[in-house]
Amino acid sequence: MNGQELIAAIIFGAIIGVVARIVLPGRQNIGLIGTVLVGMGAAIAGTWVSNRYDWHSSHHFTVTGRTFDWAVVGVQVGIAVLGVGLAAMLTKAFRTDRD
Repeated sequence: MNGQELIAAIIFGAIIGVVARIVLPGRQNIGLIGTVLVGMGAAIAGTWVSNRYDWHSSHHFTVTGRTFDWAVVGVQVGIAVLGVGLAAMLTKAFRTDRD
């Protein structure tokens, strides 16, 4: 993996994490770094799950010369929603400044 691919993975992870936070109702206090990390993990896990169970579609979109499958992106966002929800619950459970 070269520098360009690493930056693209971070940006794509951030986008997936932000989309997951938009889809998930309520407020999530996990911060930007947590959002990006959850998004990057979801991108990796979603790609693996999609390949493992052969969940692909014939609908694709292209961004800067790279082609993405809508079904794979949907699985990635779904996993990111679960990850953001879990991270928000853990953050709330282990917070030291109780209201």
